[in-house]
Amino acid sequence: MINTQDLERLKEMIRSEGLSFYIETYGCQMNAHDSEKMGGILLELGYRQATDKFGADIVLFNTCCVRENAENKIYGNVGKLKQVKKQRSHMIIGVCGCMMQQKDAAAHLFRMFPFVDMCFGTTNMQELPEMIAGILLDDKRQLNVKYDVQVEEEMPMLREQPPLASVNIMQGCNNFCSYCIVPYVRGREHSRPMKNIVKEVEFLIEAGYREVLLLGQNVNSYGNNSEEENFPKLLEEIAKTGIDRIRFMSSHPKDAGRDMFEIMARYPNICKQLHLPVQSGSTSLLKRMNRKYSREHYLDLIREVREIMPDIKISTDIMIGFPGETEEEFLDTLSLMREVRYDSSFDFVYSPRKGTPAASMPDQIPEDVKQQRIMQIVALQSELTFESNLRNVGKTELILIEGKSSRDPSMIAGKTDGGVMVNCRGDISLVGEIIPVKITEAKKTTLIGERI
Repeated sequence: MINTQDLERLKEMIRSEGLSFYIETYGCQMNAHDSEKMGGILLELGYRQATDKFGADIVLFNTCCVRENAENKIYGNVGKLKQVKKQRSHMIIGVCGCMMQQKDAAAHLFRMFPFVDMCFGTTNMQELPEMIAGILLDDKRQLNVKYDVQVEEEMPMLREQPPLASVNIMQGCNNFCSYCIVPYVRGREHSRPMKNIVKEVEFLIEAGYREVLLLGQNVNSYGNNSEEENFPKLLEEIAKTGIDRIRFMSSHPKDAGRDMFEIMARYPNICKQLHLPVQSGSTSLLKRMNRKYSREHYLDLIREVREIMPDIKISTDIMIGFPGETEEEFLDTLSLMREVRYDSSFDFVYSPRKGTPAASMPDQIPEDVKQQRIMQIVALQSELTFESNLRNVGKTELILIEGKSSRDPSMIAGKTDGGVMVNCRGDISLVGEIIPVKITEAKKTTLIGERI
């Protein structure tokens, strides 16, 4: 821990020189939430937020390692700052996040980019003041990656403006899917105390936020299914705060069930939207992935949740090209998509991750086969999403206005309860309001409506 005298000395230096920071974030919403924490720490130190990384005094790259192309992009963007650092020698460049938690990754990056000043992982971002002090006060590069350390959750936060906010409920994962690097870089599951989460939501309500997104690698294993604190109970306690909307992601099919579905149905402020990653429609492939459920079990869950909430919107993750994926196993995924008729999906090609069991499996799928298969998946989902959107036409939906439309700057946009983006005419002053909108037209991924 940095002592009080050095901390005050550091803050005075930062404030007097008017130093600024910029955080570049890659990967999932959990990473984005981590960047909010680091932003909060930097603001508390006296830094101001910069709009451009090339003019900032400290630049942090918050990295992702789920897929190889993400890592390659990070290396390229870090390299672009080499010449900037030559011109602005006082600039601090840091690389942090999941990529740095991989074995020897931080040391390798330090050797590869000698102009990088610090590397740290996902578990010790709260030590950012000490690392900055080591650079500014002692002129020492900081390599600080820790393992098996619980993440500090109660930190200052630099959030986006209302109406939307993310709330982390747990860290880590115990599932060890054979393709996934996350348990190795995020550690084992650790749940925040329920009272702290509820208190944070109550604070957000007072601050003007109207929707929260509960985050975790596997939210429905929150509390490790203890009697006192588990995910259905947490959902209920948050619903009782009166926050207008509650969403969550991601759920694991092995931990989802009727108790969670019934709580979702009981409270109108829990959005009727479920992201339930399937990855594959083949039981044999799911077994090799170590997903711990079968095709039949997954389809039973879909039937159950639709029995309880007939209008629920369901999305999923689908992976193509897992080692040994046969044509029959691929066709099983297509048939499951047609049976479930997902409202949307995140489709991606398997990418080997060093250190995971799947990376050393035989029968790696050729790239041309992967591309041919992913194109079929994307085409089918495009049809299903458009069909889903067409079913909304003529309905009146309550929309939480989030901002200007990315489709047409003269329009405003927000999501339905089911998570579908709607564009409509209206003034930007409506941001944060929940307004009734009649859906008049369906696009491939969005809806058009008229304010009532």
